[in-house]
Amino acid sequence: MSKTNAHAKASKPMHAKPNLYDRARNLRLWGMLAHWEEYVDQPWLSTFIAREEEVRQHRTIEARIRGAHVGRFKPMADFDWQWPTKIDSEHVDDVFTLRFIEEHANAVLAGPNGVGKTMIMQNLVHLAAFRGYTSLFTTASKVLNDLAEPDTASARERRIRKYCRPQLLAMDELGYLSYDNRHADLLFEIINRRYEEKSIVISTNRPFQEWNEIFPNSSCIGTLIDRFTHHCEIIKIEGKSYRRKEAQERAAKGKKERQARRKERKVKTK
Repeated sequence: MSKTNAHAKASKPMHAKPNLYDRARNLRLWGMLAHWEEYVDQPWLSTFIAREEEVRQHRTIEARIRGAHVGRFKPMADFDWQWPTKIDSEHVDDVFTLRFIEEHANAVLAGPNGVGKTMIMQNLVHLAAFRGYTSLFTTASKVLNDLAEPDTASARERRIRKYCRPQLLAMDELGYLSYDNRHADLLFEIINRRYEEKSIVISTNRPFQEWNEIFPNSSCIGTLIDRFTHHCEIIKIEGKSYRRKEAQERAAKGKKERQARRKERKVKTK
């Protein structure tokens, strides 16, 4: 038996201080456990174990967030709730409790371009990863093209498992491109395998009744929508593009600055 296994299976010493001993064992501090009687009464032991737990927890959180591939995003504190003409902020807050993940339910953010769907989704995925859920943020086009690429059944199965693995799968921008029947079947496979087991969040600019235009002539769209929405939080957002507003403000600011510079140059030439 290896030393590690021996430590893992060793019985707890008589003078063990159960809470500290179990915490040290969870941290796999095998060297310390092997000489527990030498350390158990040291005044620094409790602080040492607490610091080790804190550092490892921080590293675990960082690893989950990196694995979620959220990318750069603005925090929800910067979200302009006054800009959309329609948004249920209480419903958004309820989704951010992450209760829907515990219930293995889904969520959809539906609305036109530029109303904040991606921003909300990125914050949601980041929070889920921080709270301990394995998560993945990606685009619908990346998922569907990735699944359609393998030319063997075993390769495709590996890709499907990749998107079935995380507790929360977030697919952004469904509806901006059209796909064929093969893509529809692959999306159905993902939704079907995760059904009542793990959660999916989708952002889309199309209402459900138009999803047959995203996947023209696909026979599984009705069943796909039925299964996805069976347990689903549906958040509808209406309004004009905030990005267009920012672009217009930026253009107006630039114009004003150029006019000021021209005016300043005229004053200097006089």
